[in-house]
Amino acid sequence: MTFCQKIKAFSAILLLTSCNLALAATSEQAKQSVLNDITTAQRSLSSTQKSIAKEQASLAKQIFTKQQSLSKLREQAAVNRRLADENTLSLNQLQTRLDSWQQQQQYQLNLLSRFVRQNSNKALNNEQTSNNQNELLSQVVSFINNQEQALYPRFKKQAVVLNNGELTQANTLQVGPVAWFSTQTPKLMGLLNLDDESNALKVALVQSSSDDNPLDNTLKQNGVGETLLSFDPSLTHLVTSQAQQESPLEHLEKGGLWAIPIILFACFALTIALIKAAQLLRLSKIKMHSQMQLQTLFKSKNSSEFAGMQQQLFNLTLQSEKGQVRDDQLFNQLIHDKHKLDNFIGAIAVTAAVAPLLGLLGTVSGMIETFKMMTLFGSGDPEVVSGGIAQALITTELGLVVAIPALVLNALLSRKAKAYYSQLEGFALQLSQLEQGENNV
Repeated sequence: MTFCQKIKAFSAILLLTSCNLALAATSEQAKQSVLNDITTAQRSLSSTQKSIAKEQASLAKQIFTKQQSLSKLREQAAVNRRLADENTLSLNQLQTRLDSWQQQQQYQLNLLSRFVRQNSNKALNNEQTSNNQNELLSQVVSFINNQEQALYPRFKKQAVVLNNGELTQANTLQVGPVAWFSTQTPKLMGLLNLDDESNALKVALVQSSSDDNPLDNTLKQNGVGETLLSFDPSLTHLVTSQAQQESPLEHLEKGGLWAIPIILFACFALTIALIKAAQLLRLSKIKMHSQMQLQTLFKSKNSSEFAGMQQQLFNLTLQSEKGQVRDDQLFNQLIHDKHKLDNFIGAIAVTAAVAPLLGLLGTVSGMIETFKMMTLFGSGDPEVVSGGIAQALITTELGLVVAIPALVLNALLSRKAKAYYSQLEGFALQLSQLEQGENNV
């Protein structure tokens, strides 16, 4: 029975008591009964209150105990939560530190890889340079040893490839980027090429082929004393550029198929120019006379005074009288002489015009082939692309080399022919005015 139920029961008892008191007014007997009931109710109420007080004390004690255990659990939960937070924070810190260390390690590996790529003489594998730390460290140590040897140069016995392709043992000495060699059989001394991508050392320049050379003298003295050694300040680049120089025939062969017609046109124009030059130089000199002198020669019929084309004009004048017939004959002779003077000179001008066009055609064909190769194999290597373009431009160069002299020769020969024809034309004009039997003009 709960506390509320007890209260309700007590209230019902009081209600009944009040009803009994109301009935007591009517009956004494009922009054006495009511008093008895009240006494009983009071007793029941006191016992009920005592039981309620006991239950309240028990409940209060249980509540207190539960509160104490709850507070302990809360404290334990708070401690566990703090421990979990500390553990989580420690893991995050450790993860952060681990990430930082890994980044530092990767950064150091990248620095080592870059250092090795920039300073090593051998091509390295990308996977090794990025993943194999021991390999990187060994390469760095090797480079440091090489630098130490460069600071303190010593003679070495190494295999050297001579210019004829023969492999022989030689004493080498390297000082910085310059290296000398000396062989006993054959007796040679010179510079080595250190820029070669292959591992073999190649001879760049032979400086001495005698038994007495500075390097051997230094070797005999065990490096003691002063020795003057000559070297190339361009670090063999000058020797390399000279080795790449080609003969004119090799240069023409690079022009390909279109170089052949250009050369044929050049030979054709040169042949005509030589023939016309010989013809014009062999022409007799035009002798200039006054009109009176020509009249005297005309009367005496002395044609031996003139030669060549000038004599032919004079003979035509002697054979005909003054008039339209003589003028026509002189004009026809001048036309014949002009054709003879200008004959084949135009072919030189044609050569000067056609040669650059053939050169341009060869260049366009070469560029098309170059771009086809770039489409197939890519343009990763600029030397291949530039080499193809350089070969394609050879025909243009050859066409200009042929056209420019052809233009000059055409201008000179044309000017010479025109000057000679002008003199003939003036002489013919004087002859057309001559008359037989007249002494003066």
